[in-house]
Amino acid sequence: MAGRGKGTTVRAVRRPEVRLPELRPYDGGPLESEGDYDGLEFLETDWAGQTAHGARFLDCALRRCALDETVLSRARFIDSVLSGVRGVGTDLSQASLRDVELTDARLGGAQLHGAVLERVVVRGGKIDFPNLRGAKLRDVSFEGCVVVEADFSGAELERVSFDDCTLARLDLTAVRMKDVDLRGAAAVDIARGIDRLSGAVISAAQLLDLAPAFAAQIGVRVE
Repeated sequence: MAGRGKGTTVRAVRRPEVRLPELRPYDGGPLESEGDYDGLEFLETDWAGQTAHGARFLDCALRRCALDETVLSRARFIDSVLSGVRGVGTDLSQASLRDVELTDARLGGAQLHGAVLERVVVRGGKIDFPNLRGAKLRDVSFEGCVVVEADFSGAELERVSFDDCTLARLDLTAVRMKDVDLRGAAAVDIARGIDRLSGAVISAAQLLDLAPAFAAQIGVRVE
């Protein structure tokens, strides 16, 4: 839990091992709901406003694609790479990401409520106002990214780590954590749910930074 000593053992995140086959370029047609996309490279594709509810992406690479208001609810991304994707209001609600690398993304207001992320690396980029309510994150590593006002209300986090990340105004209301390692985060700011850090490990320096929030939670006035 928060405040554990140096001897604490945190179970390590199991990282994805994505080995893409030789990819075929996508033909540029519109996405389809329930579509099957195997072994394809989507390069600078504009999916703004398109709908691909329940689509499956296996062994795919999405590079610098535009996802503004794209509906990918219940979509599945398996053994895939998403690099430099950008979008506002992308709907990934109840989507499944397994063995995925997400690098240098620029996303705003992404809807990930009820999503399942397993063996996922989020590296670089900035994610603003993601809705992760009720999501399940298992073996997820955040590296060198900025996450602003993420809503983790009711989410489950197991074996999740944050390295060299800036985490601003997180909402951890009713979240459940197990083996969550925050010690590598460059900055941690928790707006709500400070009492839900049981199951997480923080550093001594982070404890000092979070002390005002802990004090406010238990009704202690610091003067």
